Amino acid sequence: VYLLCLHHPNFECQRDDDDPYVKEELQWSLFSNETFEQCFKLNHPLENTEHYRIYGSSNGLVCISDEILNFDSPIHIWNPSISKFRTPPMSTNINLKFAYVALQFGFHPGVNDYKAVRMMRTNKDALAVEVYSLGTDSWKMIEA
Repeated sequence: VYLLCLHHPNFECQRDDDDPYVKEELQWSLFSNETFEQCFKLNHPLENTEHYRIYGSSNGLVCISDEILNFDSPIHIWNPSISKFRTPPMSTNINLKFAYVALQFGFHPGVNDYKAVRMMRTNKDALAVEVYSLGTDSWKMIEA
């Protein structure tokens, strides 16, 4: 069991925070669950660590997307242990502008499938919920 962390490469070193021009590239790594020692440095599947956030993980799979979510933000499901990732197709269910978008990811044991759930709300409190299935590689709108 490992812990996935996004950190500065020299997290053990002291650095001068007074210099606003110093910018370090962040690093993804797996750390030991027991000793918290760094075990593996990882390459981000999209070659860039900035502006991404983790929206859930289950059984070693990690769901990442844009730090500021929009309806059309691509979702990526990443297995850092074997360096593979999948980008689900864009949903065609909705073409409205949403004021708020939330995303979660997990495993549904009843159907033995990984799911990403995206909840969206307009300024007028209209709500839309859709679910991505990793097994079928498709989106489904959930009716109220």
